[in-house]
Amino acid sequence: MNPSSPRVPRAPQTTQPGAPARPHRPWEDAVALVTGSVAMSFGVVLLNAVGAVTGGLAGVAFLISYSSGWTFGLVFFLINIPFYVLSLMRMGVAFTIKTLCVVVMISVLTSVHPLFFSIESIDPFYACILGGMFMGLGMLILFRHRASAGGFGILALFLQDRFRLSAGLVQLGFDAVIVLLALLVAAPMIVLASVSGVVVLNVILAMNHRPGRYLG
Repeated sequence: MNPSSPRVPRAPQTTQPGAPARPHRPWEDAVALVTGSVAMSFGVVLLNAVGAVTGGLAGVAFLISYSSGWTFGLVFFLINIPFYVLSLMRMGVAFTIKTLCVVVMISVLTSVHPLFFSIESIDPFYACILGGMFMGLGMLILFRHRASAGGFGILALFLQDRFRLSAGLVQLGFDAVIVLLALLVAAPMIVLASVSGVVVLNVILAMNHRPGRYLG
């Protein structure tokens, strides 16, 4: 090195190499759970506005809601109950409590959002793609704070932790089956729009939530 050349300062390291990542603080988890729940519930409202569906238990809740007339929030809360057993056995008490809080917030917020705005007209593909984006970002936030929106999300995280499978790809497999079942209650064009939303949701998860990538 030329002794007359200026030395470029190195960026300070925030963590020591090989040091374990610091866990999120409780207030950070709380903010993340609220943010993720708001994003996911807003995506649900967009899908519901055009009669579309999504994957996972949310998709099952849509199918039951459309065929029975029950509200999405009530159905979503009830069908998640059995999955808390798996969550307690495999993911721990803290994860289960966080997930229960998220499910309750999503169930309530899907009825609260329409009190503040109404959707008179929206293109189904636009609604599904935007809804899938909001739901994917919401799920990503929840996953990174050791929580989920319940249902297949719990199973996807369990399979990732146990077998190092991508949670996004696992979720995509479940979602494909749910969307195909939507042909029983929705027009083919709406189902096609739903598929676009499911793809967006799972691409967000597959790209941003891989085993070993996130250490927070």
